[in-house]
Amino acid sequence: MIPSIYKPSQTTTIGIIGGGQLAKMLGLEILKMGMNFATIENGNQSPAGIFAQHDFTNGWSNEEELEQFISVSDIVTLENEFISPQILHKIAERRLVFPRPETIEKIQDKFIQKQTMSSAGIATTPFEKIDSIEGAIQFGNNHGYPFVLKTRTLGYDGYGNRTIRNEGDIRSAWEAFVLTEEPRELLAEAFVNFSMELAVMVARNKRGETVVYPCVETIQENHICVAVIAPARISEELQEKAKTIAKNCVESIDGVGMFGIEMFLCQDGTILFNEIAPRPHNSGHYTIEACYTSQFENTIRAVTNLPLGSPELRCGGAAMINLLATRNGSGLPDSILETLKVPEVSFHLYGKKDSRKGRKMGHLTVTASSNEEAFTIAKRAFQQLIW
Repeated sequence: MIPSIYKPSQTTTIGIIGGGQLAKMLGLEILKMGMNFATIENGNQSPAGIFAQHDFTNGWSNEEELEQFISVSDIVTLENEFISPQILHKIAERRLVFPRPETIEKIQDKFIQKQTMSSAGIATTPFEKIDSIEGAIQFGNNHGYPFVLKTRTLGYDGYGNRTIRNEGDIRSAWEAFVLTEEPRELLAEAFVNFSMELAVMVARNKRGETVVYPCVETIQENHICVAVIAPARISEELQEKAKTIAKNCVESIDGVGMFGIEMFLCQDGTILFNEIAPRPHNSGHYTIEACYTSQFENTIRAVTNLPLGSPELRCGGAAMINLLATRNGSGLPDSILETLKVPEVSFHLYGKKDSRKGRKMGHLTVTASSNEEAFTIAKRAFQQLIW
């Protein structure tokens, strides 16, 4: 019998499915709170696995490895949404799992995710599932070019996304996503004439206690977030509107844990739902230095059903810039000395063994008296980095 409320102690072990940078930052908070953690990942020497009390390196698809992971874990959470719900259901037969498998089933497939939010009365971009090249062409005829073609699962950081400007782009995307050894199902979304991309982090525990972080502005290039500005450079009224939408998104899926909600601010002031991630999110990294309780600490509080900490800013403003690799090779930059000479900078490297162009290798954060000041300093510090 699984208890409805788990009481964490110094002997509690939280199992994290995944061993990347999010698991690493979760692990640091778990240790700070006097608990232990275990990771399961496909490969050794992962950023989190190198200091986890238990590190299982043959992956969650390995039945023996998964069984050992379950046996040492009291509560299980995840750092990515790509885990099969069937595996999560298997774990949930014996352990508390947050977010729940039922929640993941509603959002793992981005087409079902959009249907879920639309059914809850949350405004989204026009969308359709795409089963053929002709279907994509028809979508373009109906909604105009450009539009976005996405894989319904396993897409992140620009992987699995294509901006479609003409029929030739449709055929190219079809070859890349469908005519492969592992064909993917596709989703089309109408292009949004937005003025800004927004994101809000929301934490919710099993009792339904919910905290909502500031609405932030995200700056994207090639479908990858390159910077975050907190709070967003919009009116307080629009910020509150975005926070309400984000809270409604999490409640609509009975979410427990941490959730990152991405939205579009349209030129007429309309805010549209884009995507939700059932885990700590890149747009929330600034919370480590800038908020009273980071997204990572509140994730642990949420999944252990503890009281949630304040999400409020402890400064006037903050900015985060992702450190994206510019080459393939070592996981370390050539020099960080000049960047570290900027006194306001907090510098994070994730400990990944290898870099590849566009891969997130770390981030830097600046807190200041205003978001504009923080962003100016962060850009200056970033320009000093040699990679």
